[in-house]
Amino acid sequence: MSLWIKICANTSLEGAMLAADSGADAVGFVFAPSPRRVTAEQVAAIIPNLPAELEKIGVFVDAAFEEIEATVQASGLTGVQLHFDATPDLPARLREQFGPNLRILRVIHFEHDAPAASAELMRDPNVDCVLVDSRTTAAVGGTGKTFDWSAARETLFNVASELHLVAAGGLNPENVAEAIATLRPWGVDVVSGVEASPGRKDPAKVRTFIANARAAFLR
Repeated sequence: MSLWIKICANTSLEGAMLAADSGADAVGFVFAPSPRRVTAEQVAAIIPNLPAELEKIGVFVDAAFEEIEATVQASGLTGVQLHFDATPDLPARLREQFGPNLRILRVIHFEHDAPAASAELMRDPNVDCVLVDSRTTAAVGGTGKTFDWSAARETLFNVASELHLVAAGGLNPENVAEAIATLRPWGVDVVSGVEASPGRKDPAKVRTFIANARAAFLR
């Protein structure tokens, strides 16, 4: 088993290729109101130039099935991240439409809804991974804020590891090793912690984040 690493909120081929060349398993593209927002047309021009084995995940907030389906088809995504309180039928409809090769991630915000939400998601056969994030009053993701890792370890990560839990929220090259040592997650996800500015990746931060995460997972 190896650590799954996603570099999210890419806005250019250069940024996505940086993640791929640095050893990421997946890149993310945000299709929701954000300084990092991209369109299906932009992503459709990027994805054919990326390595085939690199996962390409679309991040959606308050999106209907029809919007997600059309975006996946138009852009060539290999996965979707439902970054909102989606109804249980949405993952099921996506699975029926796209089959087992589409990776489906759900998101829970630890401080608000982790215990109840994780219990629900453990019963959903259509969810491949659960991303555990932080939240602020101004943003549902990309906040740069961490959640309580010690509390999360005891109440969620130690009891729901079969969910393929992905740690997110406030991770950066300096703290990712501590997060991995504390939580022992299946994967990690980063946005603002490896940026020079919103939507623009810092090459040194991306490389250092991935190297530090890989090293910490092997300890």
